[in-house]
Amino acid sequence: METLMLPFSPRFIILTICAVITALLVTLGGFEPRLFKFLWIPILIFGGLTALGFSDLLQKSHAVLRNYPITAHIRFLLEEIRPEMRQYFFESEKDGKPFSRDTRAVVYQRAKMVLDKRPFGTQEDIYGDGYEWMHHSVAPKPLSDAHFRITIGGPDCAKPYSASVLNISAMSFGALSPNAVRALNAGAKKGNFAHDTGEGGVSPYHRENGGDLIWEIGSGYFGCRNRDGSFNAEEFARVATDDQIKMVELKVSQGAKPGHGGVLPAAKVSEEISRIRGVAMGEDCISPASHRAFSTPIEMMKFIGEMRRLSGGKPAGFKLCIGHRWEFLAICKAMLETGIYPDFIVVDGNEGGTGAAPAEFMDHLGMPMREGVNFVHNALIGINARDRIRVGTAGKIATAFDLARAMALGADWCNSARAFMFALGCIQSLSCHTDRCPTGVTTQDPTRNRALVVPDKTTRVYNYHRATLHALAELLAASGLQHPQEIRPIHFSHRISSTDVLSFARLYPQLRPGELLDGTDNPRFRDAWELAQASSFAAKALM
Repeated sequence: METLMLPFSPRFIILTICAVITALLVTLGGFEPRLFKFLWIPILIFGGLTALGFSDLLQKSHAVLRNYPITAHIRFLLEEIRPEMRQYFFESEKDGKPFSRDTRAVVYQRAKMVLDKRPFGTQEDIYGDGYEWMHHSVAPKPLSDAHFRITIGGPDCAKPYSASVLNISAMSFGALSPNAVRALNAGAKKGNFAHDTGEGGVSPYHRENGGDLIWEIGSGYFGCRNRDGSFNAEEFARVATDDQIKMVELKVSQGAKPGHGGVLPAAKVSEEISRIRGVAMGEDCISPASHRAFSTPIEMMKFIGEMRRLSGGKPAGFKLCIGHRWEFLAICKAMLETGIYPDFIVVDGNEGGTGAAPAEFMDHLGMPMREGVNFVHNALIGINARDRIRVGTAGKIATAFDLARAMALGADWCNSARAFMFALGCIQSLSCHTDRCPTGVTTQDPTRNRALVVPDKTTRVYNYHRATLHALAELLAASGLQHPQEIRPIHFSHRISSTDVLSFARLYPQLRPGELLDGTDNPRFRDAWELAQASSFAAKALM
């Protein structure tokens, strides 16, 4: 039996008032039976609301109702006023960052395993600039097994990992609540896909259910750091060799705030956070903008090689948002010079999410996912390294079409953060940074995160993943394909005006194998390749 906690809070004020009024009316009616004939209607009303409130607290399907008994029903009623109020609540954001109502609806429906079909056909402006579509075949293939997987691990990797083509993107414990981490990892375990820890370290909540983990190491080296904030190789090896950790990932930059560090104030460094991140209590927890373990592309490749060695030969790679093109090409030149190649690269787009970042960083810094993943894909082709390095990507991935489109541009697999948060029950209230998340997803307040019921949300995480891959299988079959690895740019088109359409093959021309080594005239690469140098991230002409 669940123990109800009803701390004094404005969230429970309506329930408290209804309960008090009901008790007073019943008491008054007991003392003055003659008044009961006047009191039975208000007793019925306030008693019914009180019963509804306690029912909200005890039910396990709606986190908002558990945190906002009675009052949350007003929100649900307003959502049913269509299309005006629903459009106001879900599509009023003008910066393009939050997911659209339709995208969120698809995730919610798949997570809850309810009908995700809709009437009246296409609801997009198919003649508007930017409209995109995938081509179908007059000879569709039979539906293939939707458990699409790829093997990650190059020639230097002793323990390759068979990964799903859709995995949970990096979100740290601390940013997410304990129950959110538990549910995500349990869902990953049930669905046999991977869960990226984020840079906040491997918490007990990541380990509790045994789902596959990708351990992300950021510039703060949380979970493997010395007291002075430097990298601790012995502690890294101790954690990385655990069987639950399948890959190790160096975070160079994050799409939503590339080049920006972070500080968790000393007052918020709890004993638990201190233990998990390996930082001292009473001191600011600093995540610097740049790494201390390396300062040049060559040193970076050596560090990745050391991560692979210390982890016992597991796939080692790095994540970044593309900024200066010559910097990534400098990394490519460092691969050639050292002979050390990462097993994978995750390209994060600037449309990626975060708990908090300056508006300028979120909206105008860094390369968008599509251009970034295609640039990396072609750069690796240009140095004859694409066959040995897998490419993942992240940045507003939610639907099967998003997956297929990213793979057409060069990705081998996709990571998603916000869509899995929606599966947990996130309503995108944009209050992640306030510690007052209404659904218990991004709060450390135990009275709020109790609203997130782990078994129920585990099933929804699993359902969303399974249903999305099934939808991907349907898309592939309709296009005459059987595996995502068969998707090519020629399978997609993009409208550039009301009368002009180009295929992705024209929009994103591909380099020839070894073209960067032989010399290229491609304007996306020619000048940047000349500026790049393995010994420094600085451009030759700018030194």
